[in-house]
Amino acid sequence: MDVIVKSGNSIDIMNQKLFIYQLLPRLFGNRITANKKNGTIEENGSGKFNDISDKVLYAIKANGYTHIWYIGILAHASVTNYTDYGLPEEYPEIIKGKAGSPYAVRDYYDVDPDLAVNVQERMAEFEALIRRTHAAGLKMIIDNIPNHVARNYRSLNKPQETKDFGEGDNNSLAFSQKNNYYYIPGQSLEIQTSHKKETHSSYREFPAKATGNDCFSHRPTQFDWYETVKLNYGVDYLRGKQEHFDPIPDTWIKMKDILLYWAEKGIDGFRCDMAEMVPLAFWRWAIPQVKQKFTGILFLAEIYNPSAYRNFLADNVFDYLYDKVGLYDILRDVSCGYKPSSDITFVLNSVGDIQHRMLNFMENHDEQRLASDFFLKTGSRGMAAMIVSCCVNTNPVMVYAGQEFGEKGMDEEGFSGRDGRTTIFDYWSVDTLRRWNNDGRWNDILLSDREKELAQFYKWLITLCNNEPALAKGLFYDLMPANYGNPEFDSTRLFAFLRSDKRDLILIVANFDDKAQDCTVIIPQHAFDFLGAVPTAKGILQPLLQRESESLPFHHTTLPIISVNSCSGEIYKITFL
Repeated sequence: MDVIVKSGNSIDIMNQKLFIYQLLPRLFGNRITANKKNGTIEENGSGKFNDISDKVLYAIKANGYTHIWYIGILAHASVTNYTDYGLPEEYPEIIKGKAGSPYAVRDYYDVDPDLAVNVQERMAEFEALIRRTHAAGLKMIIDNIPNHVARNYRSLNKPQETKDFGEGDNNSLAFSQKNNYYYIPGQSLEIQTSHKKETHSSYREFPAKATGNDCFSHRPTQFDWYETVKLNYGVDYLRGKQEHFDPIPDTWIKMKDILLYWAEKGIDGFRCDMAEMVPLAFWRWAIPQVKQKFTGILFLAEIYNPSAYRNFLADNVFDYLYDKVGLYDILRDVSCGYKPSSDITFVLNSVGDIQHRMLNFMENHDEQRLASDFFLKTGSRGMAAMIVSCCVNTNPVMVYAGQEFGEKGMDEEGFSGRDGRTTIFDYWSVDTLRRWNNDGRWNDILLSDREKELAQFYKWLITLCNNEPALAKGLFYDLMPANYGNPEFDSTRLFAFLRSDKRDLILIVANFDDKAQDCTVIIPQHAFDFLGAVPTAKGILQPLLQRESESLPFHHTTLPIISVNSCSGEIYKITFL
């Protein structure tokens, strides 16, 4: 029986496939080469809003992207002292790294001063970035971080009539529907870390607040999100997660107003951090109100619980969800040789009816780099996974800045050790991005031939998905079941499928093996019937990805032998004569 995963995203605001380029401005534009371990901003520098110039934005657009997700925009706790600019004092003992986590927000209504050339004009510089992004034909996504805030959260930029989080809380109560925070009454905060941080001041928190990762203790450890405190959306976690949503909790109103504040500045979408740690009832209440006022605004949920997927997509709530525990995990295992490529079918089927609403990626700021020593060691070995990620359906795809050059992420920056990830906690510059930057020229002069070739692969793959309607909007048909018994097709290392928009028929074959493979692919009659294709006696396979390759003739739907490069793949347009 043929296994089919249908596509067709009726909510795609652009009526095209979305490609998201994720970048952290603090790293992206930083040209300083010092890179001192645990270095300060004075030593290692920081990228600025202004570094993201018209030139690089048009280059990103030319590479096929439709959106940029800027992370680390909101003002977050760092050890850098900005008290001379009227900003609150910082406390290193409750901050991870010198630069701090972008997800420990200290003011929802402000942008990070590290990113401004003129700190006093930081919001104006960010608003100029919004205009530049839109002028380049790109849409802008920023983070909404609804579950937790920095321990020292205090908003100086909030609207005059807005009360701050925690203002008016009764901190003698562990839980109250009227409180913005959860408290551990009578207990002072005692963070349990394996080493003492050097501090210029002493942070005191009494009574202690619950920590962001649902740690309801006054003694969070170094393994907890100790730099954050949990926001209270009306769920009493200490009494079996009892829900108190009537009347509407104060935290709901404050967070909805924050979303509206940024939407009014021209933000086109929000990536909602750890969305499933916030009650679904809040999202069902808040998001439709934002969408009613700002038609077409996107909401993308970071979520890791497949059993909750469909609830988060229902009722005009989220537009797209992370596909981390599904497609990302299986593509990682298949690429590393831990699992057969045939397992990709089962993962796709598990989200078959909503696969077109899952965000595909092979890198983001939380995951190890494809080229790291802990993953595939070179970026080129991830090409097969990217072909599948980009071509498998109509859903959006994300690329993390530097991925297209094979950035290894093997620096030991400071708080972030040598773990195959690019730090989000430290002041640093990223080797491949710095060389692409080339002192603001944004060209490939300083890139190696290997990096240029990989970048060209990404550009052409993404451009194909934009330009070929069958890849951007067409139906999907899985060819693996039809080829399990095919002796000329290795279903443990190859993955094959069709895409069609009823006009064009495209065959995609990905090879996850470390050596090139020759294969034939069986296309059952059911596939032609399902996709509305009418085969004739003769046809041609036209290679679209390796454009220097010759077209292959075939007869009576018996496809010719296909040669597929190692850790790569090919995209063929099937034309019947």
